Amino acid sequence: MRPGPRSLLLPTPLSLSLRALVLLCLAPRCQAVQAENVTVLEGGTAQISCRLQNYDGSIVVIQNPRRQTLFFNGTRALKDDRFQMVLFTPRLVRITLTNVSVSDEGGYFCQLYTDDTHHQVATLSVSVPPDTPTVEVRQEAVEGGEVELTCLSPRSKPPATLRWIRDRREMPGVVSQQENGKTVSVSSTIRLSVERKDNGAAVSCEASHPALGGQKRVRHYRLDVHFAPTVRIIPPPGILREGDSLSLTCSITGNPLPRDVQWTRINDTLPERAEISGPTLQVSRLSQSHNGTYLCQAQNNYGRAADHYTLLVYENVSVTTMVLPTSHHATSHPITLLITPSYAPDPRDPGAVIETHSAVPYAVIGGVLALLVFTIICVLIITIWCSVRQKGSYLTHEASGLDEHGEVQEAFLNGNDASQGKKEYLL
Repeated sequence: MRPGPRSLLLPTPLSLSLRALVLLCLAPRCQAVQAENVTVLEGGTAQISCRLQNYDGSIVVIQNPRRQTLFFNGTRALKDDRFQMVLFTPRLVRITLTNVSVSDEGGYFCQLYTDDTHHQVATLSVSVPPDTPTVEVRQEAVEGGEVELTCLSPRSKPPATLRWIRDRREMPGVVSQQENGKTVSVSSTIRLSVERKDNGAAVSCEASHPALGGQKRVRHYRLDVHFAPTVRIIPPPGILREGDSLSLTCSITGNPLPRDVQWTRINDTLPERAEISGPTLQVSRLSQSHNGTYLCQAQNNYGRAADHYTLLVYENVSVTTMVLPTSHHATSHPITLLITPSYAPDPRDPGAVIETHSAVPYAVIGGVLALLVFTIICVLIITIWCSVRQKGSYLTHEASGLDEHGEVQEAFLNGNDASQGKKEYLL
């Protein structure tokens, strides 16, 4: 009978990979088995290795955490195709486990059977990185109120770290954890005061985890703030005259956006030719009967709003400039005439405006002719008066010259008498 061997356990320091060493001493040789701890991501592939020293052909058995034998001296013992024997040498025995799950976590036994059974355990740790978190809203956000947002990472191992970010700033949240078997569910909740300007604002929830290697799983969320609508009518440019077309657009904001837009005319009905297409009101061939105040209204579940536009249609006026001929003594002045075309209503459409064939009324033509005649008469009178006045001035100067000539002639005929008279006048 073979004598029983003496066993000696040699203590060795733990390495970074948590290696442990068991030495089995058989005089004069010692056998040893060494197992390595393994950490792998869920869904990955784990390599479980058993290193042998001074192997003499003894039986090597590998068992799972439930102490079920996986391999017996390189021969498969458990029907689980995820386990594969990839290497069996006097120095190294290695198996692989594919599609690892958290249920595979635990200690795997490397056993070396001699006269005494000795084993070493390789611990398999499974890390579960978080998926992209989700954002849940407890109740809808309304202008002037608060909204509660919850970021949820339902499954991770070890627990994920959650952070809320808005405008590149972290917002503190209330964190809670709940264990689900070997994994952990993590949530973070924040409360925000919201106004209508916050509608569409972006917030983000970031999940970090050691298994992500410095990367982050980020969920972006945009605030959905509900508020009452606002209404503004965009007026047409310029002045509207008879025969023009009117187009009014109702600009509406609101959340939710109102679906129905109502167009009305205060104290009257809309024109027969009015056409409504969504938020736009169109009226062709305007007339003064279309004057009035037009109202656009919209509503949703949070309020109602309206805006109005006052339409003023001007009469269609054409401008004509005439220059009247005058004599060379008078200055020519242009005369501007405002000629208003005559219109007649269409019997088929009382609101329509149709231009008649007579573009200028007879009364206006008569007035223009009378003004021409009057102007010509005035010019003739002025011309005659100026001529008469000039002729009278010439006759007056001629008579004055004749008087002086008569006195000279009389003095010449009287001779000395005239001189005497003058002399006596001097005495």
